[in-house]
Parts: sequence; structure tokens; C-alpha cells
Amino acid sequence: MAVAGKAALTSALGTMHTRPDRGYVAPMDWKLFATIFASVFVAELGDKTQLATMLFAAKGEVSKWHVFFAASAALVVSTALGVLAGQFLTAVVSEKVLHWIAGIGFVAIGLWTLWKA
Repeated sequence: MAVAGKAALTSALGTMHTRPDRGYVAPMDWKLFATIFASVFVAELGDKTQLATMLFAAKGEVSKWHVFFAASAALVVSTALGVLAGQFLTAVVSEKVLHWIAGIGFVAIGLWTLWKA
């Protein structure tokens, strides 16, 4: 699974930054990197993933390093799946339609959460 994840990420990153006409990899866009990092970081704060990780780390007999590396590996794999799904979806559906679907989905989840409260 790790090899497949690495291959998928390498493929995805290579297609995003490689200029086939010149054969080089463009430098990292740090503004885009910071935007993605901040968005994901804020979204994950207090998320059920973080809460589950805290519960595992709270156990006295469990190595904190095991919890850290296992949770990190899980996040890397799930993120790789998200990148691949996004790459596939944009080949089939326009970006504007995906934004609408995501927006409607978030509003629906918010309304459902308020209704259940």
C-alpha cells in the first residue's frame, strides 16, 4: 500500500509541475503550499481523527511514537487517495461543478447537524 501511495503521489506531483515541452520540474509554489497546509490544518483541528489520536495517546501503555507514526501514515494514505480522486474527478467533471457539489454537500451536512442538535 505504501509503495502504491508513493507511486501515486510521485505521478500526481510529476504531472502537476512537469513541463513536457522543456523537460524540467517547476519550483514549488510556496503560497499554494501554505494555503493548502493552513486549510487542511484548520479543518483537522478538533476533528474526529484528532480526537481518536488523542484517545490512543492517552493510554499509558502505548508508545506515543507508535501513535504518531501510525496516525501520520493513515493521514498520508487518505490524503493520497483524496489527491487521486480529485485528479480523476477533474478529468470527468468540471472544476466549477465540483465546487458546487462540495458547497451543497457542506451546507447539507451543516443543516443536518443543526437539525440533529
